[in-house]
Amino acid sequence: MSSEQENQLLLKTPLYTLHQESGAKMVPFAGYEMPVQYALGVKKEHLHTREAVGLFDVSHMGQLCLKGEGAALALESLVPVDVADLPVGKQRYGFFTNESGGILDDLMIANLGDCLFVVINAACKQKDIAHLKQHLPAHLVLEELQEQALLALQGPLAASVLAQLAPEVAEMHFMDIRRVQLLDIECIVSRSGYTGEDGYEISVPVDQAQKLAQHLLTFDEVALIGLGARDSLRLECGLCLYGHDLDETTTPVEASLLWVISPVRRSGGARAGGFPGSAVILEQIENQSVQRKRVGLVGQTKAPVREGTELFDEQGRQIGVVTSGTSGPTAGQPVSMGYITKDYATPGAEVYAEVRGKMLPMTVAKMPFVPQRYYRG
Repeated sequence: MSSEQENQLLLKTPLYTLHQESGAKMVPFAGYEMPVQYALGVKKEHLHTREAVGLFDVSHMGQLCLKGEGAALALESLVPVDVADLPVGKQRYGFFTNESGGILDDLMIANLGDCLFVVINAACKQKDIAHLKQHLPAHLVLEELQEQALLALQGPLAASVLAQLAPEVAEMHFMDIRRVQLLDIECIVSRSGYTGEDGYEISVPVDQAQKLAQHLLTFDEVALIGLGARDSLRLECGLCLYGHDLDETTTPVEASLLWVISPVRRSGGARAGGFPGSAVILEQIENQSVQRKRVGLVGQTKAPVREGTELFDEQGRQIGVVTSGTSGPTAGQPVSMGYITKDYATPGAEVYAEVRGKMLPMTVAKMPFVPQRYYRG
């Protein structure tokens, strides 16, 4: 199949025309044709988001609505987080696990009062929906919100921009979610973000997405941002990308994501275990029995160390691999994350990355590399 034929098979988001008109460089991503960068370029887009506001098209993500009696406990049986006690107007980060404790996908779960609103990764959409349908009780209603697009407005000035359309969004705190009218359009707005910056995610009807995006772009503070900067922004703030830093062979404990596992779901909690792979995960927590851990890595040279680069100790023994890496535009130095044997998974340890036949020294470091700036009130 030619590349032209492959491109014809790619899905397009509701903002595809806007991307083309804005000079985006489009690339295949998770089955969609997505903008990797615009005229500004990846580095300037990255820095603009850190300093002002970036507008991201994340309509490729899956949006689901789960309704029915007992929906929260049913969904909770598939994730190691507290869903049953999730207050109306709040959301939590979580993941689906398999029977060996591996991560099937990471996701956001929100309580909108009349339904549980779930956002899943684009590449995992069909797999996740099949997983839910297989395991949820038949009386529950699971709806894929195919008529909803998804935008993200991220950066330190995001609140001041969006509040000009709906003043109440300024009152929202990190991980709040509510229905909001924007330009007389019924939207679902959450305040979180994949960049480490303050910001909002806006679920908007497909036929209104371009109108809303174009209006947001009338603000001088707002610029369109592509996948390239989205990746470097999240990495600087220590956030994982599914399929790279997380996968079905990696447990939450290995991934250094213990904070996601709610106390009520851990050993001794009121609703301990009960999710796929819980015996494996809870044993790893209790006995600290994992052999590898996800860590941050800072380069001691100026060369960025990319995904797939092997890591070695001072004796030349392979001890790990890099899963994400960037030049670190805000950090001012190359930063990566990856998995290494637990003996080296302590801040300050020195390891070596093999880049084009050279062993480049790197230092194990705490994440995030750039402080997260979520608005917690």
